Amino acid sequence: MKILVDTGESVRPDAADLIKELKALGVRTVMVTGDAPATAQIVARQVGIDGAICPQGQIPESVSPESFAVFAGVMPEAKFHLVQAFQKSGHTVGMCGDGANDAPALRQAQMGIAVSTATDVAKSAAGIVLTKPGLEGVVAAVKEGRTTFQRILTYTVNSVTKKIVQVLFLAVGLLITGQAILTPMLMVLIMITGDFLGMSLTTDNVRPSPTPSVWRVGDLTLAGIFMGLSELVLCVAALVVGKYHLGFGIDTLRTLAFVVIVFGNQATTYTNRARQHLWSIAPSRWLVLSSVVDLTIAATMANRGLAMAPLSLVVIGATLAGAVIFAFLVDFVKIPVFKHLKIE
Repeated sequence: MKILVDTGESVRPDAADLIKELKALGVRTVMVTGDAPATAQIVARQVGIDGAICPQGQIPESVSPESFAVFAGVMPEAKFHLVQAFQKSGHTVGMCGDGANDAPALRQAQMGIAVSTATDVAKSAAGIVLTKPGLEGVVAAVKEGRTTFQRILTYTVNSVTKKIVQVLFLAVGLLITGQAILTPMLMVLIMITGDFLGMSLTTDNVRPSPTPSVWRVGDLTLAGIFMGLSELVLCVAALVVGKYHLGFGIDTLRTLAFVVIVFGNQATTYTNRARQHLWSIAPSRWLVLSSVVDLTIAATMANRGLAMAPLSLVVIGATLAGAVIFAFLVDFVKIPVFKHLKIE
């Protein structure tokens, strides 16, 4: 849970609405001020901060943001210890301040925010400096941070997926054919096309996380392994059909392996990018353009036999169709898996 620690400045007309919006984003706002409890309580009610007021005196080391909504009569050094206490209880803390005495707390918080009128010391200690009065910049920072997090999350899951399928497919291809299923040149081409597709994900349309985001490397790795094994099934199925049903030789099988990996990477990229169904949010134009270029280059090179044995357009089209069907099938299975791993 992410907490915004406010210093209890003068009340702005938009403060109540912005704090309500933060609450909708799963952010609990706690007021921390040096004013008397009676004054702090009045201000808290005006801006919509509901909850108990912490008794004056020494703040307990085990205090949590759920215990109190207002900390009044707080000395400057206590703000730093309060941020530490919240962090020890497992929370991600954002500290909003303006004075030089807020600098230690601003530096300690994961998200130190200096308001537009803050002193130079406070601005130097903060990670974020607002350029306009009010908390609107805080709300924007939370949303932008969660949007960026979603893109990083997709890129990470995508990277694990690609590594898993490529390594295991090389091993399975060796067992099926008795030879390396990809030449060094084909591996380079796969990496180049995959990198352009991966870079376009930085421009993709995403929904900000509905709740505070938590970086769970283990769960992301498991999600990538699941998606990689799913794509591996597609790749192995294409290889088996090519060898035992179509009777392709090793050179043609290598071309087929190149095509199915490129197409399979496209499929998992689109399933990985959305936490719900892949059509729940439209991809960015740069992602679509990158996909079109990627598919066109791979299909043209495979059909004309550039750096590989030629492959008929019928087989290339059938492989693309299989990748599309695979994307929709794995998309339905992905949702409960992602939900179980708390990737949202």
